[in-house]
Amino acid sequence: QGCCEAVGYYAQSISGHLGVMAQATPLSDAIAYANGSNDKRLADRLALAGRMRDFASRELALPDNGSYRHYANLHRPYVVWSVFATPELSMELHKWCFLVVGCINYRGYYAIEDAHRYAAGLRSQGLETYVAGVPAYSTLGYFDDPLLNTFVYLPEGELARMIFHELAHQVVYVRNDTTFNESFASAVEIAGVERWLAREASADARASYRQYDARRRQFRAMLLQARAELDALYRSPIDDDAKRAGKAAIFAALRQRYAALKESWGGYSGYDRWFSQPLTNAHLAAVATYQQWVPAFLALLEQCGGDWKAFYAEAERIGKLKPEQRKARLRALAPN
Repeated sequence: QGCCEAVGYYAQSISGHLGVMAQATPLSDAIAYANGSNDKRLADRLALAGRMRDFASRELALPDNGSYRHYANLHRPYVVWSVFATPELSMELHKWCFLVVGCINYRGYYAIEDAHRYAAGLRSQGLETYVAGVPAYSTLGYFDDPLLNTFVYLPEGELARMIFHELAHQVVYVRNDTTFNESFASAVEIAGVERWLAREASADARASYRQYDARRRQFRAMLLQARAELDALYRSPIDDDAKRAGKAAIFAALRQRYAALKESWGGYSGYDRWFSQPLTNAHLAAVATYQQWVPAFLALLEQCGGDWKAFYAEAERIGKLKPEQRKARLRALAPN
């Protein structure tokens, strides 16, 4: 990336984040304001989020700091939009390198127009792109990240997952390994929400979460299957035209599988928006970023007897290994 373009990107990142922080008010004040405005729904959600935040530190050994103890209404559906990119015939995500966080598999923008403009530039270079709205992000403990309108209205189990996931990034973060970081945080959210549901949630919330999560697992498994099929195709010795034909067939089959899955759900349409866009390699590669090592981390937590602090310490040790050793250790934890 050129010098001017890099400076512009850092400028929007800094001003965008400061804009978010400027709108944050302490949770107690936000709840009082919501009650005073007769917005009981918001007041209840903020109170619930506050209980989850306390639970995260008390029961999951996540950092006890100022993160998620403030609330900001951004008056938009997402806090940032992430741009993912891949080549036409590869599932390898493009990487960008930054100060502090190192190299990551995506690039975030606070304005959707900026994200689409950057994605268009990548497409003009022959890359495939995916612009994804993101409801939350972590500053890795450098700032007190606030609760946001972009996720505070999620169903109870999903709200807990979001808070636990973002706090997990403050515990273990490995420069230059997005898949490690996101898989670790995803494992924390999955195991953490099970503990929350068992100890704090109502029977209705548990049932609602089970149904939502079962659908999500089926959806992700379907996408990961298509990703694996594409990866095998692109690595095969056939010529590029044959790869393009195979690629079109795999994406067509994916849409057919989704139609059948949706029917088995009784018409639940929660993933229709995702399938309404032109799908690319980047869409499927992005999903894998968050999932690849989740089984390994869940196995590690089990090995640690559910002791969160021991689990975090071992995850940190694995994170300090050289990249190939790190992958080998994770593969050994979940060989399948």
